[in-house]
Amino acid sequence: MTREDEKTIACRCEDISVQEIKDAIHEGYADLQSLKRYAKFGLGPCQGKTCILLAAQILARETGRTLDQIMTPTTRPPVDPVPIGFFVKGREADDEK
Repeated sequence: MTREDEKTIACRCEDISVQEIKDAIHEGYADLQSLKRYAKFGLGPCQGKTCILLAAQILARETGRTLDQIMTPTTRPPVDPVPIGFFVKGREADDEK
């Protein structure tokens, strides 16, 4: 363990360090989906736009696999489409109809 890994933040939204991700991998979370759920990265406002790739790279390096072998997590869009005006205006979805 290096001092850089202890301090380097992998997920700024959730304040998760590189070392926390490595620790989770060594505890047995060896696929990206379970690692994400356990370590709680990628759940902030950016939804993992930067930390998912970094975590996948760490996972590949720590497990000796390539990035191609690391499965990407499943994205889950809203069940019902939400009009963009709902977010901009703060109106109820029924008001848009």
